[in-house]
Amino acid sequence: MRTVRDTLLVFRRQMTLSLRNPTWVIIGLVQPVLYFALFGPLLRTVIHSPGFPRAVTWQQFFVPGLLVQLGLFGAAFVGFTIIAELRSGVVERMRVTPMSRLALLVGRVLRDVVTLVVQCLVLLAAAVLFGLRTPVGGVALGFAFVLLLATTMASLSYTAGLVLKSEDALAPLLNTVTVPLLLLSGILLPMTAGPTWLNDLSMANPFRYVVDGMRAAFLGRYTSTAVWEGLLVSAIVAVLGVAIGTRTFRQENA
Repeated sequence: MRTVRDTLLVFRRQMTLSLRNPTWVIIGLVQPVLYFALFGPLLRTVIHSPGFPRAVTWQQFFVPGLLVQLGLFGAAFVGFTIIAELRSGVVERMRVTPMSRLALLVGRVLRDVVTLVVQCLVLLAAAVLFGLRTPVGGVALGFAFVLLLATTMASLSYTAGLVLKSEDALAPLLNTVTVPLLLLSGILLPMTAGPTWLNDLSMANPFRYVVDGMRAAFLGRYTSTAVWEGLLVSAIVAVLGVAIGTRTFRQENA
């Protein structure tokens, strides 16, 4: 119970800070909406090319990828906030309290998850206006994928922020990691449309399974291997991310 109480305390504080300055929420939403509005229509004819899944509309192909992109980039850069708190002494003051170290991480991650849900809802509303048609169950599974992804990326981002303690070091690290993850996940184009070596290389990227699983869910193929592989991989990396983040918070606040 103490951990739950501490988590809620951290969550309320972080949400209050976000509501006072919603700039990051808006900025995080602009990129995927622009991708959808400016890049998505180009898929109207490309969707029929070799390598693309059959009997799939460009909206059903592209929207799941954009949701993953939103979860990837929306949560990957939250580590900058922990650096600001380190500099202002917030983390130092929390050091001397008996607050659960797990709550220090989970409360922040929970704020990021709620923020991401709002962004995903806006993106889905825009997608419906552009002609997206998908079952409700597929949308629910899609949110499960994104929330697990956000938990992973936010936890690792906070970990990197605590370790590096510098925006100048964190920014290039995040760009170096997230860009290959994006390109090798099949968010924009299916990896099966590329050369064999590139497709094989992408199999080492856990987000490839998240994207494939979400696309299968949006088609209503709930019992397909892609869906369950995606959920399993998402859950594993989320647990690892939280474990690594909690361990770092404990060391930082020892």
